Amino acid sequence: MSECLPELTDPYRRKLLRFAGGASLVLFITPLAQAARGAGPSVLAVRVWPAADYTRVTLESDAAVKFSQFTVKNPERLVVDLEGVELNGVLEGLAGKIAGDDPYIKLLRAGRFKPGVVRLVMELKTEVAPQVFVLAPVGEYGHRLVLDIYPSNPIDPLLALLEKREQLLGPDAENSLVKVEPQQAPVTEQKRSGKPVVDRLVTITLDPGHGGEDPGAVGRGGSHEKNVTLAVAKRLKAKLDAEPNMRAVLTRDSDFFVPLHMRVQKARRVQADLFVSIHADAFIKPDARGASVFVLSENGASSSAARWLANKENSADLIGGVNFGVKDPMLARTLLDLSQTATINDSLKLGKAVLGELGNVGNLHKASVEQAGFAVLKAPDIPSILVETAFISNPEEERRLNDEAYQDKIAEAVMSGIRKYFKLNPPLAKSKLARLD
Repeated sequence: MSECLPELTDPYRRKLLRFAGGASLVLFITPLAQAARGAGPSVLAVRVWPAADYTRVTLESDAAVKFSQFTVKNPERLVVDLEGVELNGVLEGLAGKIAGDDPYIKLLRAGRFKPGVVRLVMELKTEVAPQVFVLAPVGEYGHRLVLDIYPSNPIDPLLALLEKREQLLGPDAENSLVKVEPQQAPVTEQKRSGKPVVDRLVTITLDPGHGGEDPGAVGRGGSHEKNVTLAVAKRLKAKLDAEPNMRAVLTRDSDFFVPLHMRVQKARRVQADLFVSIHADAFIKPDARGASVFVLSENGASSSAARWLANKENSADLIGGVNFGVKDPMLARTLLDLSQTATINDSLKLGKAVLGELGNVGNLHKASVEQAGFAVLKAPDIPSILVETAFISNPEEERRLNDEAYQDKIAEAVMSGIRKYFKLNPPLAKSKLARLD
């Protein structure tokens, strides 16, 4: 009671007890205690996740927050009113959360608009298409109000890839594009000088698991899966980009959250030949160890552990936070397309090649490729695998996963597996090819 009524000193309590009696004291305190409990939600934390794709601002509170929003032009601003919320130190510190290089947000501030209403004003650097929504408590998170700041004109990943290639090849890159017949599928040919000529730029989408609000599995030493997966993916991308006939694209290149269906959509938009999702496994028992490779299954999981893992990974959208109020026809098409038999067969071939190479680096959790219903592997026309590099829940493997030399070995093993796969399964020709002279 002392926390609810800090103004009542001990002598004052004794006086109340002396003159009013215990029952009267209860009657006196109860309305005040109810008023304290009836106070509005309190904002406990604010997190900001800037990225080229979008910037996410998350306000975590101890109860659900009612809000309203509107945008203002000239200059561009987003205004969000929080009802029943009192201004506190967390909200007053909002301005310090925005980095100067944030691609979309110039400034974010909070102030009392009127009694019982706190107004957030976000000054923007460009025209945006904001999404503001709430998330129910899940895992270690309480109630969350999410402000996703998307650009009005989203970044086109295919155009970005072509622009990057132009930077690599020079201003004549567009003139180097040639058309080929569908039956042609050469990857490289050798000139007399010994320098390879690229007839086909193979595109591989690398998907570092988790990110942003979703840390993934957390090791006993405090390592976050999202950081390990990004480190390995960046190393693998560097190796793939160094190949004369390959280019790698990351679904995320920094610490931000990407919904599962958007990872698939990104791969399809760049016309990827392969999709490789990278994770660091976790299990309820700390002695579980070894690398694994999974592909999609349409007929149930190949083991109870595979089923458990797929369910855990598929819950990433709940933890990372997805605005399910936005209707995305691509999501329905991706998740409901069942014409994947040929793609799954190719995925199994790729998975077998990668798993064999991972066995040269360390222990394997299973000697064969496993299958389960991973949502992130549901690209109907792209061979896709999910690589569990090791168990971050195993203290010994957690230490290895944080070792740069070990990360490089994992990346090299996956790279070798991809090479072996393409040696036996040349990629089909696509409409745009590039030649490097």
